[in-house]
Amino acid sequence: MKKIVQKHPLAIRWFHWINFPVLAIMIWSGMLIYWANDVYRIGWGSTTVLKFFPDSFNKALNIPFRLAEGMSLHFVFMWLFAINGLIYVGYLLFSGEWKLIFPNRKSLQESWRVILHDLHLRKGLPPQKKYNAAQRIAYTGVIFMGLGSLLTGLAIYKPVQFKTLCAMLGGYEWARIEHFTLTILFTLFFVVHVLQVLKAGWNNFRGMITGFEVQPSVKPASEQLMTDDTAPLTNTPQNI
Repeated sequence: MKKIVQKHPLAIRWFHWINFPVLAIMIWSGMLIYWANDVYRIGWGSTTVLKFFPDSFNKALNIPFRLAEGMSLHFVFMWLFAINGLIYVGYLLFSGEWKLIFPNRKSLQESWRVILHDLHLRKGLPPQKKYNAAQRIAYTGVIFMGLGSLLTGLAIYKPVQFKTLCAMLGGYEWARIEHFTLTILFTLFFVVHVLQVLKAGWNNFRGMITGFEVQPSVKPASEQLMTDDTAPLTNTPQNI
């Protein structure tokens, strides 16, 4: 026997499906902007281990010479990103959904058990409700990453008008590094999130579309007590 249970409220689904394409466009347009001054790399001295992003990568995606297009897209969709994010946080706080998504005192310890389970290094999962411990930490982290992206974005967009904010972030160059780092983290989250959804299967994905999941129903206690080598209850002598 299976039962249909509610998983995600309508508001949460709206916030999710608005943010999904908006975030993708923000990342893409950010890459178009970054091309004009692609100075970041991982390495030391004159040795480069990893460059963000090599010319071959940019040419393959037709990124070069699209700075104006990238800036136009970025500055339009940043408003949707900001408004959707602010309303989402407000909804979490006023609806009580924050109790399900924000980490608790056990989340850090339990998240490692979840990660080990996902890597097939551990069999059992810790007890979980709507979200597991790793999801709680990741989804809460994304909220703060979004706030950080907005603040660093404003600092590098209008460094003179927001000079105090820019100074608090370490200056224009540091604000740009921080904004770029947050973009990389968003991209990694995006990829891992999609892979986890594919791993979880259609039932989990359906929950974010319809709001409901199909779950196995719990057997009645009388059925759980019955086994092949246990006599039926009707044959058991009763005291009257």
